[in-house]
Amino acid sequence: MPAGENGPGLDENGPGPAIPCVDPLGDPYLRTRFAPPAKPATFLRRERLVRHLDQALLTPLTMVNGAAGAGKTLLVADWAAGLEQPVAWLTTDAADQGPGMFWAYVLQALRASGVLVPGGVGCPADARSVDRKLLARLAAELSGHDRPAIVVLDEYDRVTAPEIAEQLEFVLHHAGHGMRLVLVTRTEPLLPLHRYRAAGDMTEIRGAELAFTPEEAAALLERHGLCLPVRAARALVDRTQGWAAGLRLCALAAQESPDPETYLKEFEAGRSTVADYLLAEVLKRQTVETQDLLLRASVLERFCPDLANALTERTDAEALLAELHRENAFVEDLGHAWYRLHPLFREILRAHLRVRSPGLEPELHRRAAQWLRRSGSLPETLAHGAAAGDWDFTAGALVDDLAIGQLFTGLRSDDLAELFSRMGPEATSPASDLVRAARDLFRCDLDGGLAHLHRAERRLSTDLPDLAAAQLSCALLEALAARLAGSPVRAEEAAAAAEELRREIPAHLLDKHPELTALLLTHLGSTRLWAGRFEEARAALSTVIGSSRGGATALPREEALGHLALIDYLNGWLARAERKALAALTETERFSLPQPSGSGIERLVLAAVAVDRNELGQAKALLDEAAASRPALRDPVPEACRSIATARLLLARGDVQAARAAAGPAVSADVPSPWADAHAALVACAAHLGDGRPDMAAKVLRQMPDDPPACAVEVARAQLAAGDRVAAIDRIDSLRTDGRTGPAVAVRAALVRAQAADGAGDFATARRLVAHALLEARRERLRRPFLEAGPWIRPLLGTAPLQGLTEGWLTPGPPRHGEPPGPEARPSSLVVEELSGRERDVLQRLAQMMSTEEIAADLFVSANTVKTHLKSVYRKLAVNRRNDAVRRARELGLL
Repeated sequence: MPAGENGPGLDENGPGPAIPCVDPLGDPYLRTRFAPPAKPATFLRRERLVRHLDQALLTPLTMVNGAAGAGKTLLVADWAAGLEQPVAWLTTDAADQGPGMFWAYVLQALRASGVLVPGGVGCPADARSVDRKLLARLAAELSGHDRPAIVVLDEYDRVTAPEIAEQLEFVLHHAGHGMRLVLVTRTEPLLPLHRYRAAGDMTEIRGAELAFTPEEAAALLERHGLCLPVRAARALVDRTQGWAAGLRLCALAAQESPDPETYLKEFEAGRSTVADYLLAEVLKRQTVETQDLLLRASVLERFCPDLANALTERTDAEALLAELHRENAFVEDLGHAWYRLHPLFREILRAHLRVRSPGLEPELHRRAAQWLRRSGSLPETLAHGAAAGDWDFTAGALVDDLAIGQLFTGLRSDDLAELFSRMGPEATSPASDLVRAARDLFRCDLDGGLAHLHRAERRLSTDLPDLAAAQLSCALLEALAARLAGSPVRAEEAAAAAEELRREIPAHLLDKHPELTALLLTHLGSTRLWAGRFEEARAALSTVIGSSRGGATALPREEALGHLALIDYLNGWLARAERKALAALTETERFSLPQPSGSGIERLVLAAVAVDRNELGQAKALLDEAAASRPALRDPVPEACRSIATARLLLARGDVQAARAAAGPAVSADVPSPWADAHAALVACAAHLGDGRPDMAAKVLRQMPDDPPACAVEVARAQLAAGDRVAAIDRIDSLRTDGRTGPAVAVRAALVRAQAADGAGDFATARRLVAHALLEARRERLRRPFLEAGPWIRPLLGTAPLQGLTEGWLTPGPPRHGEPPGPEARPSSLVVEELSGRERDVLQRLAQMMSTEEIAADLFVSANTVKTHLKSVYRKLAVNRRNDAVRRARELGLL
């Protein structure tokens, strides 16, 4: 266009008094481009973002960068409207690719906002270019202003010409304090942003900050007439990632629904106004190749260029993904060349993919699974293999990776169980049968598990060349089956086979899955324990305890500690058993494994210990807790432990018939267990004696085994009760004294000897033996042997110095000097139920006014565990409140 047509002037871009009223192309300026958008009536002002934007008044450059619909423009418009000075607003246009047109509009925006720009600055006459002198005059003019001109360039991502960015940087730099530039953009502008960042001259608001918080989302929904709780808003924010346009579109749609809360929770993304928006504003703006990439990538939670190429069968993903991320096209860079789609955008793309390419989705999952299998990401491999419906491949990946133990370890067992629950009969590979076997054995379905396991073993012996990982998985399942069946021989065979196979497995694979070896040794230790081979069981279980301390082996370690606790209990070491059982309880809690995750044997051991200490309420609570927890595994060892604790508790409470019923085996086993049979027989013997049938008791006694020592002592006690003093002494004399037997055995043995001496009139020997027993029992708080000893012992306990040995734990102690009579003034009982060590820990923290949560954190246990201890403390101290517990504990000298 000729220069003269722009109006009067000295030259094209030169200074002159006139201000043109048309753009360089001779068209009138579009006034709408100088006006900030009007805020909708439902607009929500977000003060945190406005306060952040206020910093734009202090820095030369501000960038508000976010995806389409992120709320950038309305945010800046709202902020600008609240300022006490005018703002030059310009919505850039993709058609303004020439620098001349761009600067003509910038100058007009300045003038339209009231910024003084003398005619001498000039105006571009050529839409394609601008004179550097004009820019210099503009910068000089702005730098002389007392108050900076605030210039907002909305949709700046449409400006792609590098020379415009360079010119903008020139003016911004030389305008100094006379200009504050705010860029509203979807992409990273070409300006040298690093310099501004380094100098602290830049204010930035990006997509993460633009995202609505749940509270803001709730307030926005309320402006749409939807009064929903924050939790409902939180769910919507999770799904939309706080994307402003998505929230508003969802709110508008929900207004039309009779149940807005349900709509916002369950709306089909692919058939919503949000879908229309994203498909039009994001997808359809892309090239055909990019659209294809986005649609195919929508089947993935995350992806890298190589994985995306595997889905598209092209090689252009790296450049396309980088560009999509740069454009804020709802593609998030996760770092290390991995990306993911905005979750709602992904939902919409997947729905669109199903419409556009029916049947393609399973094939994409299959390609993804195969790529991921080669790259070593097992969880994603399994997910995509299952989504593809290729169960032989999926089960094979699990078995070949030696990860079948994860079905049992709690960390991923629920996820894997849910995933493979969809596996149908069409899967026929040995790996599929192994997964079915593991699934059935985990449910304690021994027959079903063995059927699948044996079918897999037959196939593995004939069909496949590389079998070590699958055969080692077989050995693990064989050991588990042997444990459930109570078959030590089969467990030993499985362990021996596993030892041979381990040599054929790459070391890195074994290191990657320590849970497999830990599980196998736990099963082996359990069956050895069942067989009464305590030292061999201890060796296997101790190896598990010394294994990797990570979450993968937490469940086997819990199980091993629980079984070791049972061995200590059966050998008479109550304190050791208690410590190991408590350690077992916290082993899986530390890793937040789902409860129950094992056999629950540790609670059963604690219940048995509590019975021996005559803490009967605590024992009942533990047994109830163990029953309510519904343990994942139900095998003979914990069931025998349950029978022992339950029967002994019932005996202590005088319910002999119920005790006899409880002593029976709850789970069948291939071979009998000497200690389990002995305990069951002891209960039967006690029941017969209680019913006045010594002949039946004697018959039971003849069938009782000697091992372990605790049982031998009980047999001797029963023989003495039946009147066979010689046999009882002989049985006590036959006990091994190799250091394995603990105080619970020694105390009972001493009392049997003392009763025999008392019966023979040797009172001095009886008193000496009782004194020895009291000293031994005091450390363990072992009370039941004295209560079960019979009436002969009570006169002895009332004599000095035995009375002094009982005070404070077996009987109430004397009042402290200067203290008012406390509980000692009350009717005394033979037994004061003492607090356990952990209960004392809780009580001490209670006295420090710590909350339940604080106590849990301090003791590294869960809040539920603290609550359990608190209940026990209240019961033992006969109080109902915290303050009363502290006061009562102080009265008793416990604090």
